[in-house]
Amino acid sequence: MQYREVESAGEYLARLETGADWRGEIETLAREENVEAGWFNAMGAVQDAEVWFYDHETTEYRSVTFDEELEVAACVGNVARLEGDIFAHTHAILSRESGQALAGHLNGGTVFAGEVYLRAFEKPLVREFDDTTELDLWLWVGIGFQPEHSR
Repeated sequence: MQYREVESAGEYLARLETGADWRGEIETLAREENVEAGWFNAMGAVQDAEVWFYDHETTEYRSVTFDEELEVAACVGNVARLEGDIFAHTHAILSRESGQALAGHLNGGTVFAGEVYLRAFEKPLVREFDDTTELDLWLWVGIGFQPEHSR
């Protein structure tokens, strides 16, 4: 495990625009406030959703699309740079009218209503390809954000 203490650079509350893309709204907030690293929580509702599940064996995301109204019961994620742009790594628990829960990597969804809390960090984070998992993970080396602890 690698980790270090982070310092807050600011905190933001935002209302997501109806009809906009859920993840896109979070990325827009981060871009407008120059947030290159942060953590967020959100809640609300979407009119549809695309949820991804990462298959460890094939090392590929499988996409499932839901064309229905869903509550965003919980949404959590982080903001970092990926391939030179801001990327919001977004996971969510969505619920149907029946109460059935759906969960995974929320790649996209059309906002009905949403509220987000974003805590920005002082030093940027960058995502780069990790050979072991074949995922884009936080890069600690070479960006002035060395881990304070590693084992």
